[in-house]
Amino acid sequence: MASGSEGQVVTRFAPSPTGFLHIGGARTALFNWLYARHHGGKALLRIEDTDRKRSNQEAIDAILDGLDWLCLDYDEPPVFQSERAVRHAEVAAELLASGNAYKCYATPEELEAMREEQRAKKLPLRYDGRWRDRDPADAPDDAPYVIRLKTPTEGELVIEDRVQGRVAVKNAEIDDYILLRGDGTPTYMLAVVVDDHDMGVTHIVRGDDHLNNAFRQLPIYHAMGWKEPVYAHIPLIHGNDGAKLSKRHGAMGVDAYRDELGILPEALFNYLLRLGWGYGDQEEFTREEAIAAFTLEGVGKSPSRFDMKKLLSMNGNYIRTADNARLAELAAAEIGPQADVALLTEAMPVLKTRARDLHELADGAAFLFKTRPLAMNEAAAALLTDDAKALLGEVSARLKAEQHWTTEALEANLKAYAEEQGLGLGKLAQPLRAALTGQTTSPGIFDVLALLGREESLARIDAQALEPGK
Repeated sequence: MASGSEGQVVTRFAPSPTGFLHIGGARTALFNWLYARHHGGKALLRIEDTDRKRSNQEAIDAILDGLDWLCLDYDEPPVFQSERAVRHAEVAAELLASGNAYKCYATPEELEAMREEQRAKKLPLRYDGRWRDRDPADAPDDAPYVIRLKTPTEGELVIEDRVQGRVAVKNAEIDDYILLRGDGTPTYMLAVVVDDHDMGVTHIVRGDDHLNNAFRQLPIYHAMGWKEPVYAHIPLIHGNDGAKLSKRHGAMGVDAYRDELGILPEALFNYLLRLGWGYGDQEEFTREEAIAAFTLEGVGKSPSRFDMKKLLSMNGNYIRTADNARLAELAAAEIGPQADVALLTEAMPVLKTRARDLHELADGAAFLFKTRPLAMNEAAAALLTDDAKALLGEVSARLKAEQHWTTEALEANLKAYAEEQGLGLGKLAQPLRAALTGQTTSPGIFDVLALLGREESLARIDAQALEPGK
């Protein structure tokens, strides 16, 4: 099952399918993918679904969907950890046979008494090794047991972490933890190491909340005589106030950024890239630029801060440069079956200049597909006073005489009219916008007239106007 050739970089993203693909997991996936692509290596995916009570197919689908939406592709089919329990047990048996592991027959009651004593003496809660050197013949017949790793007790373990630097832990601080439970199922520590080895993973890039796990996993590599991986533990993401990231900061699933916030995948890709990684002053990257530039040396040692305003600003930049036909399809899906994709595509150059997200884009385009009589929001209705309606009647008469229904001709016509009447253009545009869109915000008023066309524009104006002289 080993992946990759000698010297080839192999990374893996290994989520637990107990919920959505959260923002921190998406960044970890991105960094692993970029590092592999930068080095021409392999990016692999492993679903760590050994917790059968909490893992579910819906969560697996959400993770795969989120990765697909971000266009993070993998070089081999996903590995499902739950399907590899036999292999995990084989390695536990090898460790037992080599003397690097042993059977522990301590009962739950004995272990709880041990912990109570440690609490009373204010000692660290850890297994005391009571079966480490004991003769298995001392165990009662047919007594249940677990298999524990016989960890070194002298010296220290050192990790030259590619982000954190040199980190050392004394071996005496690592207890003989369980590899195989009494029911024969593997623990997380064993399964992760076996899978990473068998998948040929050379670089483990993950959150720094897993740094302690590395010191518990390395003894398995050493006991099995396997080459240990390169570690890179990335600082976690905090909220913009420096507190642990929560839902109020934006700790949602990737699907929520797409569906609830209207974020484009390339915007989230770029924002996550810059969240804890830097490359000079450059803020925005194409995928190709990101692959070329990404190194672990660019990852900072301090927690990054999630800033929703910055994400929305970046998203607005991507909307302004996105393909018009693509944006039209996305907006049409939000507006509904009445949306005309061809008209939206035509309108997109003026619509997308104002939007920070796809919801704003769709809201800004909705006026194109409203039916008469137009529903007015409160602010728009307030603009349509009797004086404003009289003005609209005069504007209607003037526009009916306009021969060229283009943005340029309409702008010249109405600016000339405002000047003749001694009006600021705003005094004219405000009631006109309300009559045409039912709201007080829209693209430029001349663009609105051109996009709606002569017939629909005049019908909407006349529906609100008083005839001249009345």
